[in-house]
Amino acid sequence: MADLLLMGVRFALFANLMLIAGLAAFSLYALGPDERTSGVGALFGRPQFGLCVSGLILSFAGMAVLTASMQGVGVFAIDPEMFLTMVRETDVGTAWLVRMFALLVAGAASFWLGRNPVAAASVLSVAGSAGLATLVWSGHAGASEGIVGTVHRANDAIHMIAAAVWFGAIAAFLLLLRPGDPPGTERVALAARSLDQFARVGTLCVLVIAATGLVNSQIIIGVENVGRSIVSPYGQLLVAKLILFAAMLALAGVNRWRLTPALQASIASPDEIGADSSLAVSAMRRSLVLEASAGLAILALVAWFGTLEPFAD
Repeated sequence: MADLLLMGVRFALFANLMLIAGLAAFSLYALGPDERTSGVGALFGRPQFGLCVSGLILSFAGMAVLTASMQGVGVFAIDPEMFLTMVRETDVGTAWLVRMFALLVAGAASFWLGRNPVAAASVLSVAGSAGLATLVWSGHAGASEGIVGTVHRANDAIHMIAAAVWFGAIAAFLLLLRPGDPPGTERVALAARSLDQFARVGTLCVLVIAATGLVNSQIIIGVENVGRSIVSPYGQLLVAKLILFAAMLALAGVNRWRLTPALQASIASPDEIGADSSLAVSAMRRSLVLEASAGLAILALVAWFGTLEPFAD
């Protein structure tokens, strides 16, 4: 039961912190100065405070569940001394303190999004990324030692931050293309423009995710041990993650080369907006929902196989 709770909290924290960092980053590279202070900017800023509060709650719950697991007791049986010992005397505890501080800073910055959107979004993006990076201490990278361990943790953090930029962009596009908005609205026009802009950012994210993923796999498994790992639950879940990642790439390719041009064409011909334009918006929305679903499934797998040994049966 404790393992399931731990995996559930890990999954929720991954998604939560990626949204904080990714949505803030999106507003920096995709929105113009006027858009950041308009209703469109508020669309991305409005969820941030709630995400920060829920991140604090999830982080506290995660430390409680981890403490209970390591002490071999039920979650409701831990006492304050057990909790404080875990926080004070372990690297995971130090990472937890950094994450809580980062979330507090992010929560404070969310109140300034309307007054100084660039500075506030920058703080949110950095604080969210820092909080996300602390999660590496709760996985395999946290168990690595020496120089290899330092490289592993830094590489894993970069891997997750690049994934957060991609994940946050998908969430932003879904907010812009939410059901009920006609094709001619400002949000749909911004989605059409920023989808094209994201092609460069998304390509960089994919390259970074792929490169850091290869480094992680080499450190954890090693190319010489692929055969041994593939028959273990860890290896099989890793294969499932790679299949889902390939599906996300395929969907991103369809978005970039087929659905985005169709959406842009519908925006460029306002006099002809009608059924075809609505179909273009709906098709893009469906593709993004599928891409987001694959991304969430990957996060669930990461939360799961992060608790498994690579070569255990």
